[in-house]
Amino acid sequence: MASPRLVPPTSADDPPALHARAMDNLSFIRQTMERATAFTAVPGWGGVAMGAVALVAAAAAETRLTPVEWLATWLGASVVALTIGGWSMVRKARHAGTPVFSYPGRRFVLSYVPPIAVGALLTVALVRAGLYQALPGTWLLLYGTGVVTGGAFSVRVVPLMGLCFMALGALALLGPAAWGNLLMAIGFGGLHIGFGWIIARRYGG
Repeated sequence: MASPRLVPPTSADDPPALHARAMDNLSFIRQTMERATAFTAVPGWGGVAMGAVALVAAAAAETRLTPVEWLATWLGASVVALTIGGWSMVRKARHAGTPVFSYPGRRFVLSYVPPIAVGALLTVALVRAGLYQALPGTWLLLYGTGVVTGGAFSVRVVPLMGLCFMALGALALLGPAAWGNLLMAIGFGGLHIGFGWIIARRYGG
């Protein structure tokens, strides 16, 4: 006669424990996938609009008689352009169902903002020193740096755009001061329009 098998007693805690482990696993998988995802809400058509604003600013700044007027023209344009860029980024992210401050979005923003903040501080220092001719190169270089560092967490074309900005910035710093406004038009105008169109066509607006 076979001896009876002992069945381990079941615990009321087992189902919740299994559920908790399953939820932990799903959370880990979701976070891993999120970390591996590129930030795709970089605005394409928004970039085109930013470029158009820059071209208007470059044309207007070319007619300004004093460095202060030139500076005011470009600073006003930058406020308008950054507002357009931020709004279009939020709109694109919502349309794609990806919050701007998702993990990839936070990485993009936290990498993009510091060079821009440094550029703002250097602008104050250069203006106080009367070195207006150094502003185009400084702006192009630091904006490009922000795009490169932020673009490391985005689609491949974004850091390439940043490198182009940096190249123009180096040329503006090392070349004649008279080239500054033209190089600003090529960079903030032409590069934004060209790369914005590529991003819009390939990555959904």
